[in-house]
Amino acid sequence: MKLTGRESKERRHRRIRGRVSGSTERPRLAIFRSHQHIYAQVIDDTQHHTLVAASTVEPELKSKLASGSNCNASVEVGKLIAARSLEKGITKVVFDRGGNLYHGRVKALAEAAREAGLDF
Repeated sequence: MKLTGRESKERRHRRIRGRVSGSTERPRLAIFRSHQHIYAQVIDDTQHHTLVAASTVEPELKSKLASGSNCNASVEVGKLIAARSLEKGITKVVFDRGGNLYHGRVKALAEAAREAGLDF
């Protein structure tokens, strides 16, 4: 039986989560992409805490952006998550693309976070 796109993504996500885990020294940068927005969280999986979060839903970004679902919005979220992480003393993370392909909005967010100072 052929898998749908959603089923393929869920299967990829389960496989990735089996391998990728964040620690206190190197937390996980998790990405969730919806049709209208993009969300990023830095998570410590050992303590089950979200340390830092950023998304296009936040008022400070929403007012600047025409749309929350394009690469420009992803770049802004990447810069914001990196700035907030560095503020809390987090410099190294493990990247979790959340089952999405490393392309487009996910790639734009990752590259912006790298340029802003996060190491992964």
